Amino acid sequence: MTHPLIEHIWCGWRNAYITDPSRKATPDGDTRSVFSRILASGLADRETGIVHRGETCFALLNNFPYTVGHTMVLPYREVPDLEDLDPGEVGELWAMVTDTVRAVKSAYAPQGVNVGINLGKAAGGSVGQHLHVHIVPRWMGDSNFMATTASTRSIPEPLDDTWQRITSGWPS
Repeated sequence: MTHPLIEHIWCGWRNAYITDPSRKATPDGDTRSVFSRILASGLADRETGIVHRGETCFALLNNFPYTVGHTMVLPYREVPDLEDLDPGEVGELWAMVTDTVRAVKSAYAPQGVNVGINLGKAAGGSVGQHLHVHIVPRWMGDSNFMATTASTRSIPEPLDDTWQRITSGWPS
């Protein structure tokens, strides 16, 4: 319910997400997911936010995080659903989710962690063509007034600092 005196709070940083051209087909018609384009970019992992690479999966910082430390684990292969993964991808995906949780806990000492997948648009998936598992550290009170009045969260750390903390906390 919207407060009768406050209908909107400006949150300009979200515009970068809404208008991000990587969410759409490129001018040359490239319809690969933003994640596949990141992998193919040739940029350094620190620049793209990739915090770990495995044989079939990788862990990547969310460029538009819900909380500091918000990381995703994905297969390299662009598939939309869990049942599309082969057994090797399933095993590595869940092992890497566990390692990511460990790294996030080591880096941030959160009071809790959400782990989740949105499969399909009806479930809230914004990049439905490329399965990704969200790892979101949580703290008591992190759903402050901004989230309840403006559907907005404040992130207190630059992504480059987050990359350094999570890669430093990655299990051996």
